[in-house]
Amino acid sequence: MANSPLKIEYLDKLRLPKKRRRFSETTPASLSTIPTEWRELLVQWVRLGGNSRWDTLIKKAGLAQKSTAENLLAWLLNNGWAEVDEERKYGDWWPYRVTLCEIKDLRSQLGLPDVDEVVAQWQSLRANLQMKADNNTPLLVALSALDAMPTSRAITRAMLVQSLLHWAKDGRAGTYRDFSLFARAATKEISQAEWDWLDAHFELAEFNIARHTPLLLVSANIILRTSLGDLHLCAMPDFAALTPATVKSIHVIEGQVSTWYLVENRTSFERVARNRQTNEGVIWLPGYPPSWWKEAVKLIINLAPAPAKIACDPDPAGIAIALSAIALWREAGNRAVAWKMGVEELENLNNKKQLSEFDQQQLSGLLKQSLPIELKNLAEYMQKHQKKGEQEGYL
Repeated sequence: MANSPLKIEYLDKLRLPKKRRRFSETTPASLSTIPTEWRELLVQWVRLGGNSRWDTLIKKAGLAQKSTAENLLAWLLNNGWAEVDEERKYGDWWPYRVTLCEIKDLRSQLGLPDVDEVVAQWQSLRANLQMKADNNTPLLVALSALDAMPTSRAITRAMLVQSLLHWAKDGRAGTYRDFSLFARAATKEISQAEWDWLDAHFELAEFNIARHTPLLLVSANIILRTSLGDLHLCAMPDFAALTPATVKSIHVIEGQVSTWYLVENRTSFERVARNRQTNEGVIWLPGYPPSWWKEAVKLIINLAPAPAKIACDPDPAGIAIALSAIALWREAGNRAVAWKMGVEELENLNNKKQLSEFDQQQLSGLLKQSLPIELKNLAEYMQKHQKKGEQEGYL
């Protein structure tokens, strides 16, 4: 390393010093002329924070780039970008710690975001989402998950959540690609890891986001008269799959339904559909009822009114889903009750699961409401025994 223009500060008071610091008082030079491989390595060093042990920086470079790292360090030191702490060993001076100078300017020249600006952006995004959270439990849980992430990743995912909320506020509906186009101006810009995270924290169906056009699954001995022709559901051996557009085109339903059964789990729905009585109807309830599903079912029960029996998983989410479906039926002036959601069904399950922290929060909120007696008993049982189940085990 060239050392003529450098200043030296000894870090101990020994007659023969063992530690020293070398630095330059020159104004840092432009990075525009440094080789590409130096720039790429420097970016990695800067991302470590700006104050690192030399052996850490060497490891970052790798054995094949050891000489590149040494040349880069010499250039940074001589051009005012670094201070190097050295120790005397084997009769010579060896670097052991490197402090990068003017780190904010360094990040700017390398095209890296300023750390303070990144933190400020995250704090602003988080505060905005916190204001919208209120009693929105999924959003509160998502915020907690974001807090545990590296700041840059938390920002990108928080922006996705913001887009999700704007999508819902605008009353939009569409596929995964439609939402990606809305959020990031391209149909494939949301990674699978990001989709998995969104799906884990939000019921995307509630936001009218589906991988493909959503389908209403129905089994009943009825004839649907549409503007384009008739659909004979009575000819289906198990059930029919209707798009929202198909349901909207129905103007008359012929045939009598004595009771509508709503079943949450897909496997259980198919079993019930295949074993229903002739005068019964069965509709698949896909979790928390999304708006397209509510609109479709409202049309069905307005044209073919009948009381409903609603079966969901014996867990806190199942109770919330059942309440939403019950409300839909009652708004239409029809009776609706929970079905196969009693304490007995949960007790008799061979495989039960422990309530999660999210389950606990949801259950606490449900028990503050006025619940139908069967659902109240189920909620109290779950709270006491800390257990939940799935309806496939008995339905």
